[in-house]
Amino acid sequence: MDDKNSPSGPALEMTSCPEFGAMAMSGAAASPNQPRPSSGDRALLRLAAVLLISGFLIFFVVSLFHAGTADPNSHRAVFAQYAASSSWIAVHLGIFAGFAAMVLGVYLLFSLFRDGRPAIELSAQVGLVCTGVALGLTAARYAVDGVVLKRAVDAWVATPAPLKPGRFAAAEAVRALEEALSSYQGIVLGVAMVLLAVLIIVTRRITRPVGYLLGVAGIASVASGWILGTDGFAMQGSVPTQFGQACIFAAGIWLLARTWRTPSATPQPLPEQRADVEPAEPDRRVRRGHRRGGALT
Repeated sequence: MDDKNSPSGPALEMTSCPEFGAMAMSGAAASPNQPRPSSGDRALLRLAAVLLISGFLIFFVVSLFHAGTADPNSHRAVFAQYAASSSWIAVHLGIFAGFAAMVLGVYLLFSLFRDGRPAIELSAQVGLVCTGVALGLTAARYAVDGVVLKRAVDAWVATPAPLKPGRFAAAEAVRALEEALSSYQGIVLGVAMVLLAVLIIVTRRITRPVGYLLGVAGIASVASGWILGTDGFAMQGSVPTQFGQACIFAAGIWLLARTWRTPSATPQPLPEQRADVEPAEPDRRVRRGHRRGGALT
């Protein structure tokens, strides 16, 4: 009959395995619910956090210089303000840089999900594609808004009165293209952020509050994109837009704080490789058997 306290029981079998010992020692200092990131992953997390934070700040600060105080859907009034702006192209280039930085931050977070599970890695690949598409739509949106629309409204203002209706219709067509690009940009990026939030919450590869914040930001982005597609730049669309961007900023702050506070995981040597571990003493029965010159039975 086996004795539970016997050294030949299950406890000895587990501790005598070098791989199990290394796993136990490396996991002792880590949280049981969330593995510590490696040094390479920590650098990637910090870069993503910096992109989310700096992107939001650039976007917010540069947007303060955006021309146009009239209702964006009141085209005659707002187009006249756009035409009077001398910094329009530079401002939109800065806004694009800020928004693109936030999208790149989301892209980098997707690249962390490499754990060998097909469903997780496939979801991450889909997220990378969606984020890449969102970045392309962002570039197209601000190219149309920052360059094409500016030329259209300038031409409308400078055109003689008899030709103004045609120029105004052309400017409205450009505006409609901008709204279409903005709508798809918001929806695609929102879907990507919701998918990223699910990956974070399910795998705990990144601290969960970041996932919750990005999930809320994604839902707000989808709502904003839908409003843009149905009502244009309506005032009710500004609420989910600004709220979602604030959530992205908060996620970046949270992520940066956690990456600076959490130490990276370092590979732990196996017991036989550690200098401070003394070799195990041979079994006394083995030593007595060698002294007698016989074998153990």
